[in-house]
Amino acid sequence: MQTKTILSIGVLALLAAGCASEPLKIPTVTKTSYDTLGEGKGGATGIMLFNVIPIGQNERFVRAYNAAVKSKNGDALIDPVISESWFWAYILNGYSTEVKGTVIKYK
Repeated sequence: MQTKTILSIGVLALLAAGCASEPLKIPTVTKTSYDTLGEGKGGATGIMLFNVIPIGQNERFVRAYNAAVKSKNGDALIDPVISESWFWAYILNGYSTEVKGTVIKYK
C-alpha cells in the first residue's frame, strides 16, 4: 500500500513539473540611444504527445523571442508581433510560434 502511495505521489510530481514554464517578458525599451538593426524573425515549435505530454511546449514563446533578437545580433525587439499556428498528427499536436519585430542594439 505504501509503495503505491509513493509511486502515485511521484507520478503526480512529474506531471506537475511538466506544467511549469518560463514566462515571456518583453522588455520595455527605456533607453533612447540604440541602433536599429532591421526586422528580425524567430520561431519555435512545441509538441503535445498523446495530447498530454509537453515536449518543448512551455518555453516556446521565450525561444522564439530570443531567436528573433539573435537573428540580427541585437539586444531587444521593438514592435513585436507574435503569431501561432498548429498542426495535428495521429499521436501528437504541434504548436509553432513565430515572433517578428524590429531588432535594436543598445549603444
